[in-house]
Amino acid sequence: MKRWIIVAASLCVGVVGLLSAQYSRDAAAQADAGWVTLFDGKNLDNWSPIGTANWKLEDGALVADNGNGFMVSKNDYKDFQLRVEFWIEAKTNSGVFIRCTDPNSVTGKTAYEVNIWDTRPEPKYGTGAIVDVAAVDPMPHAGGRWNVYEITAKGDTFTVVLNGQKTVDGAKSDKFASGRIALQHGKGVTDESGVVKFRKVEIKPL
Repeated sequence: MKRWIIVAASLCVGVVGLLSAQYSRDAAAQADAGWVTLFDGKNLDNWSPIGTANWKLEDGALVADNGNGFMVSKNDYKDFQLRVEFWIEAKTNSGVFIRCTDPNSVTGKTAYEVNIWDTRPEPKYGTGAIVDVAAVDPMPHAGGRWNVYEITAKGDTFTVVLNGQKTVDGAKSDKFASGRIALQHGKGVTDESGVVKFRKVEIKPL
């Protein structure tokens, strides 16, 4: 009798373990539901280049080390969450532009720029800021390591999180309602270019 009790108890533990593992998998799948991969390090099917930046696929990342230009998404997005993994040198001028209204001319006048630039002459709109919309103080630094941007645009409200630190919290602007996503490699202060790498871009429409 005792042996049967032990066997039954073991079976119950096993069933609970299986159910727990299934629940964890279902929860993870639910958390990832709705996310669309725009770039996974393998191809540029969802992107078109503009400008003179020297883009190339290298070691599972999109890399640029010279020139001034963008990789622009082929689709428009309105309200969304965006996750971007990137690496820069401290001197690199880069950024993630959202709601780009003109895919052939991406600027601060046609889009919102979530900046990536540790050595920007005016640091309040450097890394972590939305240029001319939401300043940062103090400015975080991203140079020399892999970073994760989490950008939320919903209506006229914007939130930016860099490596778990909220750098823009509910900023308001109604200049642009929808548009493309663009990844930048720009010129530095003295036209000296640094390296930027992007290895993952995901978006979740809201």
